[in-house]
Amino acid sequence: MNPVHNYRINQEPRWLKPVLITITLLFLGVFIFSPLFTIFSEAFEPGIKAYFNALRDPDIMQAIRLTLLTALICVPLNTVFGVMLAWAIVKFNFKGKNILITLIEVPFAVSPVIAGLLFVFLFGSFGWFGSFLSEHNIKIVFAVPGIVIATAFVTFPFVARELIPLMQELGKDDEEAAITLGANGLQTFFRITLPNIKWGLLYGIVLTNARAMGEFGAVAVVSGLIRGVTTTMPLYIDILYGEYMFSAAFAVASLLTLLALVTLIVKTTIERFIVMQRRGKV
Repeated sequence: MNPVHNYRINQEPRWLKPVLITITLLFLGVFIFSPLFTIFSEAFEPGIKAYFNALRDPDIMQAIRLTLLTALICVPLNTVFGVMLAWAIVKFNFKGKNILITLIEVPFAVSPVIAGLLFVFLFGSFGWFGSFLSEHNIKIVFAVPGIVIATAFVTFPFVARELIPLMQELGKDDEEAAITLGANGLQTFFRITLPNIKWGLLYGIVLTNARAMGEFGAVAVVSGLIRGVTTTMPLYIDILYGEYMFSAAFAVASLLTLLALVTLIVKTTIERFIVMQRRGKV
C-alpha cells in the first residue's frame, strides 16, 4: 500500500467511523426498518385469521389478479422490446440514433400522472382516437387495456438501460467471429449474445417487474378507479385507507411489500452474478 495513502487513513479521527455507522443505522431505522415493521405489525394486529380473511375479499383478489396480469403482459413485452432496442443502438449506426437514445429517458423525465393524462387525451372519449374507438366499441381508458398501456410506458426503459452499456462493454468481437465461422443472425444471438447478456437482462426484467407491480400515478389516471374492476394493488390500498379500512389496507400493503422484498433479494443476487461475470467467474 502507498505509505502516503496509509498515513492519511491512519490520521482519520477515531470517532469518525462509529459516528458514520451510527448515522447510517439511524437513517435506515427511521426510513426503512420502521415503515416495514409498521406495515407488517398493523397487518397482523387483528390476528392471522383476520389477515387472510381480508385477503380473500373479492375486490382484493381482483386487485391482486389485475396487478399480476399487468406485470405478466408488460414484463415480456418490454423485455423483447428492450433487447431489440439495445441491439439496434449498440450494433448499428443510423440517423437519429442519438435522438432514440434520448427518447428512452422520456418515461423517467415525465411525471407518471402526466403520462396517464397523455393516454386519456389519446384514447379517452374526447381524445384524438376517442370517436374511432367508440364507433368500434373498443374501450381503452378506464379499462384493463389502458392500465397495461400506461404500465408498459413507464416500465419500457429498464431492460434497454441495463443492456445498452453492457453490450457496449462486451463489444462486437464475439458476434463477428461467429458470423465469420458461418453462423447466421439468430444463431449468433442465441448462442453468443444472449449468454453474454443474460445477467444484465435478468436484472432489467426484475426492475421492470418491480415497477409494473408498484406503479400508481399513471395507472390511477387511466384506470378510473373502478372498484373491483380497474384497481390494482397500489390503487386499492389507497382506496381502503381512504375508507378507514386500515386492517385490510395494511394486509394488501404487506403482500405488496413482501413481493418487493422478494424482488430486492433477486435483484441483489443477480447483481452478485453480474460482478462475478465481469471478473470472469461465471
